[in-house]
Amino acid sequence: MTERGVRDNKDLSRFELDTGGSIAFANYRRTPAAVIITHTETPRALRGRGIPSELVEGALQLIRADGSKVIAGCGFVVDYLRRNPEFADLTG
Repeated sequence: MTERGVRDNKDLSRFELDTGGSIAFANYRRTPAAVIITHTETPRALRGRGIPSELVEGALQLIRADGSKVIAGCGFVVDYLRRNPEFADLTG
């Protein structure tokens, strides 16, 4: 992936990936035990470039570093987790 990096914008409850003028984001809700990713959005002009996968991978890495679990409340995240078993420890 790139060196852009995903950040946790706690004020807006979303993970963000700045793509150079546009921001892809994943909204979330926190519970005491997990982060529920409820929606991901990528600007239309950036679709087809792997940006959503980069965003979700970065968000999952931040969730793991925080010691939390993840609940996929968004179809894209469900599919991403299915295709990337290296994050299975976050769903258990």
